Amino acid sequence: MKVNPINLLLADDDADDCLFFKEALEELPITSSLKTVNDGEQLMHLLNSMQDTLPDILFLDLNMPRKSGLECLSEIKMDEKLRLLPIIIYSTSFDHDVVNLVYERGAHHYIRKPVEFSDIKKVILEALTIIGKENPAEPSKEKFIIQA
Repeated sequence: MKVNPINLLLADDDADDCLFFKEALEELPITSSLKTVNDGEQLMHLLNSMQDTLPDILFLDLNMPRKSGLECLSEIKMDEKLRLLPIIIYSTSFDHDVVNLVYERGAHHYIRKPVEFSDIKKVILEALTIIGKENPAEPSKEKFIIQA
């Protein structure tokens, strides 16, 4: 039996973070495909061009050039065709006001980018497992932050 891969999209302008994410994903016991974009405008252009085949999950960095992750999150949640896309914020910053803001704007989870490679693998696996089990339209505030 062939298992359909989980289609992931990573929006992050840091080349090293993208590489670590990709390498961590390859070591996980999950069949997946990963597409990356490097800024918010590129992300929105891609999402708007692929509305019939949206990714299963978007990992979204907040600090990107041309259009921030916060701006992208707001646009996605206001777009009828995109608003149900599960979005996991994947950021180096961990300001509680920002965490609360992205929760209120409809992000499904928040991951502070880990430093250790083993922790990157752990949080990605946990995020994929959680999104696979829950109703992505109804994230829980108590389980919003995913930590290594």
